[in-house]
Amino acid sequence: MSRIGNSPIAIPDGVTVEVKDSVVTIKGKLGELSQEFSEVEVKVEDGSVSVERPSDAKEHRAKHGLYRALLANMVKGVSQGWSKELELVGVGYRASNQGQKLDLALGFSHNIILDIAPEVKVETVSEKGKNPIVKLTSHDKQLVGQVAAKIRSFRKPEPYKGKGIKFVGEQLRRKAGKSA
Repeated sequence: MSRIGNSPIAIPDGVTVEVKDSVVTIKGKLGELSQEFSEVEVKVEDGSVSVERPSDAKEHRAKHGLYRALLANMVKGVSQGWSKELELVGVGYRASNQGQKLDLALGFSHNIILDIAPEVKVETVSEKGKNPIVKLTSHDKQLVGQVAAKIRSFRKPEPYKGKGIKFVGEQLRRKAGKSA
């Protein structure tokens, strides 16, 4: 039994939810998101959204919790927004941005210049004596995660010194170096 799928999603003030055919559209102060759904039923009633499944078939059970979680992420996104922070750990690693272009110096022979999607706001923080931080903010959780994963893939943290791009607060598995 899906515990996640059974709980209703509260709709905060300023957020509207529309269900038309098999598409849910959610509008809020930060933007608008839409999601197609299948094999479940989405109902909007008195300030909450609920997802119901027609039977206990394996596919219906799987999609029940999935669509409820996606809709909850969309509601939170258009009302509060999502953000991820990446930290560049390493000597000489730098990050800067001009508008939607992110410029990363990661120890390669050339800088990496990445065009960020217009829905994602990018901000870089460089303080003396601290590692540079890249902040990504958007109303779309999937897009923020995808952009963050793309940036992290340029230089993943290595297990010996921990150099690379990591999420703020991420615990890395460290290995011992050579034994004498």
